[in-house]
Amino acid sequence: MGPHPAVAAIRLAVRRVLHDVLTMPPDSSPKPLVQDGRPPLVLCACSGGADSMALASALAFEAPRLGLRAGGVTVDHGLQPGSDLRAAEVASRLRALGLDPVEAVQVDVGRDGGPEAAARDARYAALDAVAERHGATAVLLGHTRDDQAETVLLGLARGSGIRSLSGMAITSGHGGRYRRPFLGLDRQTARKACMVQALPVWDDPHNADPAYTRSRVRHEALPVLEKALGKGVVEALARTAQLSRDDADALDSWAAAVEPSVRDDAGDLEVAKLYALPVAVRRRVLRRAAIAAGSPPGSLFARHLEEVDRLITGWRGQGAINLPGRVAVRRQGGRLVLRQG
Repeated sequence: MGPHPAVAAIRLAVRRVLHDVLTMPPDSSPKPLVQDGRPPLVLCACSGGADSMALASALAFEAPRLGLRAGGVTVDHGLQPGSDLRAAEVASRLRALGLDPVEAVQVDVGRDGGPEAAARDARYAALDAVAERHGATAVLLGHTRDDQAETVLLGLARGSGIRSLSGMAITSGHGGRYRRPFLGLDRQTARKACMVQALPVWDDPHNADPAYTRSRVRHEALPVLEKALGKGVVEALARTAQLSRDDADALDSWAAAVEPSVRDDAGDLEVAKLYALPVAVRRRVLRRAAIAAGSPPGSLFARHLEEVDRLITGWRGQGAINLPGRVAVRRQGGRLVLRQG
């Protein structure tokens, strides 16, 4: 008799991602597939919740069958009393599954961008550090289709454009380090897989705290949408993310290809050539130029690019536009000049 359907589904999702890791071109992986004669290492990030415990269990089962080593990382954000003890307990559970190496890492969460963004930044910095230290080829994350739907709704609320609506990528990070096997699976499948395997699960109280925006989306916004529009909203939002990502990737590629042709010999942007581009492509070129000049990508928003775009489409002699990272954009003699300082 085979495994429970929920267990089979999560194992299949992980197996597919591990196979992709094994077949990556050597020059596209952040780490060599074979190091010091040892098989490649794949880590999973685990909070102790149902999604990440199901992920850890599937990784522990599938990795040895594909000739891979499997390890785990749990991050203690220090935001709740006893969080260090809980992180130690999660690490112990990962070792009990057979994962090795396993680390519990404590981080200091700053305040930039709000509590959720600051915690996320600290978490990814810790995961990057652990992956580098152990020479991991990939780090698996337990985000589900439900998480994807929440991300799309948050992007829609921010009005940040198609890239924001594209949600989380299956593969992201330096060299494709981060992999999300469960974006096609719902949260209930992961929880059921934990239940039938008798895996202990910790439910983070922050996930139900209305002080956090994502929690309100999860427990208030999505249920209202499903009540008004019927079941299938989560699947539709996740499908929107993929379609948006495909479109955004195509537009980004177009902008990257055309950018050199709109620069002059000094590297400044030629207004007439920019004006001839479709708006979606032009603003992507402007974003690329701003980042190249020193603007932090995470601080550069649609409103900034709209202001810069007006130097092209609504020129009335206005002064410089100041962007994050102390980058100033001026129109001078038919050119856009971006300078930092």
